Amino acid sequence: MSWAEERRANKLVDAQIQREQAAAAAQVRIAERAALAQQRREDQAAAAEQARIEREQRAARRKAAWRALGSWCGANVVELLIYPIALLSFVLAAPAMAAYGHDVYRSGLGVLLPGITELGMWAFAVAVLVARRRHPGRPVGWLQVGVWTFAGFAFASNLLHGLTTAWESGVVMGLVSVSGVVAHQLTLAAPPRSRAERQTARIERAAARKIGRVRKAAVRQAVAEIDADGSARLVYAPGRYVITRWRRLETAVVPGLPVTESADWDRELADLLATTAAGARPVGEPDPTPRDSIEGGTVATLDHGPDLRESRPNRPVIDRKPGRSLDQLRAELGAAIEAGQVDPTSAESIRKTLKIGAARARQLRDDYKRGEAR
Repeated sequence: MSWAEERRANKLVDAQIQREQAAAAAQVRIAERAALAQQRREDQAAAAEQARIEREQRAARRKAAWRALGSWCGANVVELLIYPIALLSFVLAAPAMAAYGHDVYRSGLGVLLPGITELGMWAFAVAVLVARRRHPGRPVGWLQVGVWTFAGFAFASNLLHGLTTAWESGVVMGLVSVSGVVAHQLTLAAPPRSRAERQTARIERAAARKIGRVRKAAVRQAVAEIDADGSARLVYAPGRYVITRWRRLETAVVPGLPVTESADWDRELADLLATTAAGARPVGEPDPTPRDSIEGGTVATLDHGPDLRESRPNRPVIDRKPGRSLDQLRAELGAAIEAGQVDPTSAESIRKTLKIGAARARQLRDDYKRGEAR
């Protein structure tokens, strides 16, 4: 091949290479444009989807807000009716009191008079409402005294202001000034209760008063225990008690409940010794019927007289039924046993139920035990 032909061949090859390179570059540019267009479409779709989600979220928030507002309005209908009255009362009374204060005090500071007459009673009214809602069991009597004290002052001030014009103006201005706080206290601060709720509240108050009296009586009758280092504490005897007219506690036997045995052996022993000492026979005169202790122990005692009272310090005298024979007492004991009101094996239970002396109570208990043994 000649040099010229070789040169022509090389040029053809170069031209072919350039055409292929140009075609490849064109393909690359086309692919890039297609990719950019696809990315743009995807971005637009994502933006449209995000806008739709945001619109739905805004709509859901608006719906929830309206629903919450409707629920609040439904639950606070009384507030929506009362507070506009209170606002109107304040708006009408406050400017009048400001002008009246300016005239009375002959100073610009007199315009602050509504802060005492109007805001004073409203401060106490709101305090009553907050105290009852946050602390339902806390008394608010003094706060209510403040409400009606400031309300009376506001009524009197507006009445005097109105009387400078005419008596009917004074009455209207006085009533308007306190109408809002009166409506607030009657409906919100002290809402009406049903008859059952009032009865339950009275019962709870009566129970609280009785518990207070019982605790005071327990403190008065408590025993002081002093340690070696000089510190002292009160010791109470647990059990069931009733409070007497002298504000003292007396052990009670409750019908239908099991009789609790006393665990205060020292007290029982002291009562036993006191009873024995009070009715001791003369020396040399034996007791033909030895008896055990009140609660069925094994200590032998001497019972003297038909009916001995226990000699216990500060113990009220038992109100016994006079003139009852032993047969009558046995009949009453039988009726009490059938009613489940007494433990016939306990002399203490018999004594308190039938209101008799310790000796007869032990005799009735022993008769009952001997009858069961036979």
